[in-house]
Amino acid sequence: MLRKGFEIGNKVAVLDDVLKGEVTAIVKDLISIKTTDGMIFNFNEKELVKIETEQHELTKFSDINNSFLKDKIGQSKAKKNLFKKQNKEVIMEVDLHISKLTKSVKGLDNYDMLNLQLDTAKRKVEFAIQKRISKIVFIHGVGEGVLKSELQSLLNKYPVKHYDASYKQYGLGATEVYVFQNIVS
Repeated sequence: MLRKGFEIGNKVAVLDDVLKGEVTAIVKDLISIKTTDGMIFNFNEKELVKIETEQHELTKFSDINNSFLKDKIGQSKAKKNLFKKQNKEVIMEVDLHISKLTKSVKGLDNYDMLNLQLDTAKRKVEFAIQKRISKIVFIHGVGEGVLKSELQSLLNKYPVKHYDASYKQYGLGATEVYVFQNIVS
């Protein structure tokens, strides 16, 4: 059965995942694929692209005219800018809410989530120091205060000053960081 170019036996890759496999069944818009480790998954035909045997790079797996892929590219370009200008000053805003850092918390315990949040904060502080960005606002929420206190411990290791961010602008759940700029002569 031929359906929009897919046939049983075709090698395919999943657009939004790292799965590859072989088409084993086609029922209406649902295509079953068997991965190399023997697992069977069902996908909508829009989520799959046919791959040829000579293609080895992920960029070659994508059909440039695939509407699903175009939607994904459009979504990534529409992401909010992390920088704000306020009184000619560049301020980097970083939302540390776990829902902003990962698509799913499935399989993560509180320790893993906290480490993901702190690793993100560490990377952003080091980026700001390297790029000479003078202010960062970490939006962490109120909660039980664990993330806020761990964030403050982390910030104490850097040449920065930190304090509660504007209550008017961020409420109680944000910390503003001033990065000291060394003047190199």
